[in-house]
Amino acid sequence: MPQVMEFKLPDLGEGLTEAEIVRWLVAVGDVVAIDQPVVEVETAKAMVEVPCPYGGVVTARFGEEGQELPVGAPLITVAVGAASLPEAPAAPAAEAEGSGNAPRPLIGYGSDHSRPARRRRVRPVTAAVSAPVAPAPVAPVVPVAPAGPVPVISPLVRKLAKDNGVDLRALHGSGPEGLILRADVEAALRPAQPVAAPVSAVPAAPAAQGERIPLKGVRGAVAEKLSRSRREIPDATCWVDADATELMAARAAMNAVGGPKISVLALLARICTAALARHPELNSTVDLEAKEIVRLPAVHLSFAAQTERGLMVPVVRDAQDRNPESLSAEFARLTELARTGKLAPADLTGGTFTLNNYGVFGVDGSTPIINHPEAAMLGVGRIIDKPWVHEGQLAVRKVVQLSLTFDHRVCDGGTAGGFLRYVADCVESPAVLLRSL
Repeated sequence: MPQVMEFKLPDLGEGLTEAEIVRWLVAVGDVVAIDQPVVEVETAKAMVEVPCPYGGVVTARFGEEGQELPVGAPLITVAVGAASLPEAPAAPAAEAEGSGNAPRPLIGYGSDHSRPARRRRVRPVTAAVSAPVAPAPVAPVVPVAPAGPVPVISPLVRKLAKDNGVDLRALHGSGPEGLILRADVEAALRPAQPVAAPVSAVPAAPAAQGERIPLKGVRGAVAEKLSRSRREIPDATCWVDADATELMAARAAMNAVGGPKISVLALLARICTAALARHPELNSTVDLEAKEIVRLPAVHLSFAAQTERGLMVPVVRDAQDRNPESLSAEFARLTELARTGKLAPADLTGGTFTLNNYGVFGVDGSTPIINHPEAAMLGVGRIIDKPWVHEGQLAVRKVVQLSLTFDHRVCDGGTAGGFLRYVADCVESPAVLLRSL
């Protein structure tokens, strides 16, 4: 007889406690191999394909697409063992290897799943597999009489009904083959519509209602982090306009010699790491429990990336050791992963200082909220032609506004002003940066 193994939503790391089902990658009756992705979920950090540590036949799925599950909730059950496989010609080596072996530990969502998953439909496993004469196979979920089991596979739906005193036997499921969904329980909880008033009655004006958008996933995580930043960090902002004409000319000269293109963001990042070496107070964090300021040895540079899923803040590790070419390549790689929803949770944590280029939105200035638990953020506005006094003469120059928001606990205005002035000097005359290297 096959052994039925239950696979639960694993701990996806970085303190995540729940995930929303985005797309099922397998169906009941499919054969899965060990470490094959079975479901795509969205956490507060990123989109993740979750691999199953068991090989065999999928006998049940728990949760609907769009439903949020806590870590530890059942995802699927898998019938493991030779008896769970259909009588068919020998499968390819890779598939046979995963379908008949004993369970192995979870490989983890960091595994390489670039190859498309093999799927093979088989009849659902029943308790009468070995009987010589058996009735028709029992479907995974079927409508049942009131005296039999209730067609509910989601533990969250059962809990919702129990907490609200809803008798599941009295409901008619709207899911496949009569499956009772969460929407069915919620519909039962809604009060009955009132009987229509007589024609002579004057109808009451309907109450105005706006659109309600769940504050969860990426949007919820951003809201929580920004709220915490405002609660805990006494921030202040200073800003300065800078003539970026020479910086743009230096970038054009660097890109004219061939090779990988250097981005403006990469040049600004290189300037930031040099400024942080001179003002390490701003590359720090505050330990409230110990009542200490912790100065950090490496610059893990966060940068803001706007995506269809919301604001993402990937992290470039050890930015102080990278040249403009390396920084450009890493910015491009992480931005593409952010736009496609493929950033791993580790790509979004551990930052020590943030560079925020809000100039891409066509604005000049901003007072951004610090990316908790960091101590500072440099904001960069759009670079546009403006009248500017250059060498005693009025001229049209490329001007940018730079703003620094900093945690006033880690330093005073003199340090923050010194940092921002050094950044502006490097923007106006890149030779200043070369002298400090």
